[in-house]
This record gives sequence, structure tokens and C-alpha cells, in this order.
Amino acid sequence: MSKNNEELFKNVVSHSKEYGFVFPSSEIYDGLSAVYDYGQLGSELKNNIKTYWWKSMVQMNENIVGIDAAIFMHPKVWKASGHVDGFADPMIDNKDSKKRYRADNLIEDKIARYAKDGKLDKAEKLQADMDAALNAEDLPKLKALIEEHEIVCPVSGTRNWTDVRQFNLMFSTQMGAMAEGSDEVYLRPETAQGIFVNFLNVQKTGRMRIPFGIAQIGKAFRNEVIARQFIMRMREFEQMEMQFFVKPGTEMEWYAHWKEARLKWHLALGTIKDKYRYHDHTKLAHYANAAVDIEFEFPFGFKEVEGIHSRTDFDLSQHEKFSGKKLQYFDTQENKNYVPYVIETSIGLDRMFLLTLCNAYEEQDLSTDEKQDSRTVLHLHPCLAPVKAAVFPLTKKDGLPEKAREIMDQLKLDFNLQYDEKDSIGKRYRRQDAIGTPVCVTVDHQTLEDNTVTIRHRDSMEQERVSATDLENIIGKMVSWKNLLS
Repeated sequence: MSKNNEELFKNVVSHSKEYGFVFPSSEIYDGLSAVYDYGQLGSELKNNIKTYWWKSMVQMNENIVGIDAAIFMHPKVWKASGHVDGFADPMIDNKDSKKRYRADNLIEDKIARYAKDGKLDKAEKLQADMDAALNAEDLPKLKALIEEHEIVCPVSGTRNWTDVRQFNLMFSTQMGAMAEGSDEVYLRPETAQGIFVNFLNVQKTGRMRIPFGIAQIGKAFRNEVIARQFIMRMREFEQMEMQFFVKPGTEMEWYAHWKEARLKWHLALGTIKDKYRYHDHTKLAHYANAAVDIEFEFPFGFKEVEGIHSRTDFDLSQHEKFSGKKLQYFDTQENKNYVPYVIETSIGLDRMFLLTLCNAYEEQDLSTDEKQDSRTVLHLHPCLAPVKAAVFPLTKKDGLPEKAREIMDQLKLDFNLQYDEKDSIGKRYRRQDAIGTPVCVTVDHQTLEDNTVTIRHRDSMEQERVSATDLENIIGKMVSWKNLLS
């Protein structure tokens, strides 16, 4: 990460805490590693991202429905899915800093530095060597690559490494009234299995016909060792997943469809296309016959935000085997039963939240020959903005606060608004810019005469005079989901 990008990322993290987006969890007790709380504005932004995803998946597609499965599931679910035996990452410890890292992440960071320095041959060779080692599950080879390329610990700066070991990521706990005889259960490491075990329930009760999808937003838990890059990698996180069930033999057609559709969903927010890229998996999971990541260029480099996977019939077949129940679909056109294939789209909500902040954050120098001026602004899409509009009385007297409150009361049922009468109007504008509020509405003495107000736009800082009775329509059009989903 360059110095400028490193400074930018630090400023985004600092800004998110200062303005109530994200707080370290249990901060008064010195925090809990890789766990964060979403503040008053962060929870609003997060909910708006969820709404955008849910509307685009469930509301806009007649053949996709949503569920909300429980976090706790029967232990056999995770045996069937392969998580009990194979859900592990290659970890390595630095003996000096006592810090633990994913070996492949250390190597990926080195590859990125090689590419940045123009050493493309070295980058490609190291990528190929790492892929070969991961495919062969050759842990000694991973350590050899770390040593050969003189990869150092980011904390201690030394190369005093342990051997690479596999580390299971699932949290386990006991379910039962007594410690003796209680069952071991797991906090789910992904939300997908809740969809698979409910396949027949949804298909039959919803009278769903292939192809159809089941969507879900929910918490997942992984005992991640790496606590870095803010909310990029956490132990408690949220996923937005959709499993699309298709006829065997058509999966690659649907894989291509969802690959394109999901990137369009991201770009609809106004993000620069060059900030995104596809990354095809060279090492496929045992259940997949195709997989691609949608990566975004964060200040610390390109990282995955969403995965599209062709999971074949692995999941339903495994649950058939372990449960003894048939998980098949009767195709009336084919007049036969079969286990559907699955195309998965899986997006990390927390990563999408961080992407949104990084993409929206800007520090602007507004200085002129007459004065020095600057502002920090979040260019959030109006649909995602936590606060849709702010209402200001120009002064705290002459009936202006009462009129401003009257306008607030007329609008607050439909829109999340803020009222502010403290400090100069300029300072109030700056506070709203910093949290991404699209427009500010100022009530002045003229308002009392003709019921007009001044609207000031966040991005352009331009102002216009409009009737107060038009505010509902103006703000409504600005924040309408039709702007994203049409």
C-alpha cells in the first residue's frame, strides 16, 4: 500500500468512528480483536445496502424468494458440507511478534508488491507456485515460498517463521441444560447450508419451478486469525447469499448470467468500472466446477467482495446422503426426478460497507484567493445515504425553528431526517457533507412569507429555491429505488 493510500485508509477508518459509522466492539474494555459494532449511521447505511440487495434479488425476480434460517443447525449439517473435516486455512506464526497469518495472504501481498514495482515475471511465477502448492495442499512448499521471497512479518519485520499448519475456522459451543451429555454445535461459518437444508420446504410450499433461487441475509462466524484492514475480515460478519437451483447441464449458462448480473448491481451505484475486476479461481473448491470473484480496488489493493460459484449438485447430494432424505426435484417437462445443480452468489455485507465508504470518501480543498477552505464529503448514492435530508432553521428565533420542525414532521415518516440549529449554516453544511446527506433544507424568513425553502445539494454545493410543499416529491425522486433498479 502506497503512503497516500495508507493515509487515505487511515482517514476512512478514523472518519467512520468519528461520525458514528463503526466502533471497536467493547471499546471501554480495550476492544475485542476483529470484532466491530455499527453505530447510529453505520447501522442505517448497512440496512440500506441490505435493502438494495434484497430488492434486486427477491423483489425484482419472480423466481427468487427469501428465507431467514437459524444460526444453530444440526451438527450433521456441517459434517455433510465438509466443514468439520476440511474448513481450514494454512496458518503461519511469527515467533518474534507472536502474530498469526494466513500463509497465502502473506504471499498474495508479496505478489501485489512485485506487480506494483513492475516485476511482473516474478509476480506471475510466485502466483503460479502458490497456486500449485495450494492445489497440492503442500504446506512445506508454502513456507519455502515465504522464505525464498524473504517475506517479513508486518509487525516485527523479521522472518522468524514457524511451519505452516491448517487451522479450523469454526466456533463450537455446547447445547443443553447440563455440561455433561450436552451436544456440540457450531456457530454457522456460512449461511448457504441453511438454504440447502430448506430446499424442499421452500420448493413445495412456494410451488417453485426450476430454475429458482433462495436468498438470505444473515450472520456467520469464523475464527479468523488475521485482524487487519478494519472490517475487511472479522470473526462475526454478515453475508448476503443467493442459491440458484438449475437443471443439470444448464449450470454454465446460468453461471455466466449471474456473473454479469452481479457486476451490474455493483456498477449501478456509480462506482468507476476500472475499480472492479473479475478474478477466476485457479484452485476450485471440491464442490465447484467454476468460480469467480468480483474484486474491488480498495486503498490496500484489489480484494474480493463477492463470489459467484457453480457448486454442481454437491450440497444437495451430500445432505441426501447424510440425512437419508431425498432432496430431488420432479421435472414435469422431463418427467423425471433429479438433484438440481446450484449457482451461488455470495457477497460480504461488511466488505460491501467498507467498499461503499472507501469509494464515497473525499477530502476537498475549496480554497480561493480570498480564503482557505476545505471539506470532507461522503459521495454516497442517495438511496444508501443514512440521512436523506437535513432541515435547518437559519436562526434560532423569529419562529424559524418552529417552521423547520413543522416541515420535519411532514417528511419524517417517509424519510430519515436530521434537524440541526447549532453553529453557523456553513458548519452545519459541513457536518452533513461528512455523513453523506444528499441535500440540506434551510428555513429562513422568506419561508414564513411564501413557504419556500433553500435546498443545498451535497456534491455540487449548488442551491435552489423551492416550495416547501414540493419537498416530499423532490426528496422522494432523489432517493427512489427506481434510480438503481429500473
